[in-house]
Amino acid sequence: MLKENLILLRNMHGLSQEKIAGEIGISRQAYAKWESGASLPDIEKCKRLADYYCISIDSLLKTENQESIGMIPPSPKGKNIWGSVIMNERGQIVIPKAAREKFGLEKGTRLIVLSDEEGIALIPAETFEANMKKAMTYASMVKEE
Repeated sequence: MLKENLILLRNMHGLSQEKIAGEIGISRQAYAKWESGASLPDIEKCKRLADYYCISIDSLLKTENQESIGMIPPSPKGKNIWGSVIMNERGQIVIPKAAREKFGLEKGTRLIVLSDEEGIALIPAETFEANMKKAMTYASMVKEE
């Protein structure tokens, strides 16, 4: 819950309790009590923490665990961690239901598969094609100038 997220976020950002306490305007001792679960921050302090870490208050307060991963850190605003999937022998995966619902993915939806050196991303083809069209239009306007 909250105390686990506070510890995880602070450690991920390489901060001391004193540093984060100073950033949100409280004492190190008060912050330490939040991490130990001895007390809870008020809503204003939760907002400051969420803003500092660029996450939502909801992400700050909830904890998610995945069987093979363990505790999943809160995602930055506008980003999601949907969990893990297992690829079958044909290279197929099942996209988690919550992700399918969020993006309106259903049977027959075309997806573009993108990657960088670290991983793979799936983008609805219509979204990708619309963004490419905008980019090409912008590129042709810049070229003409």
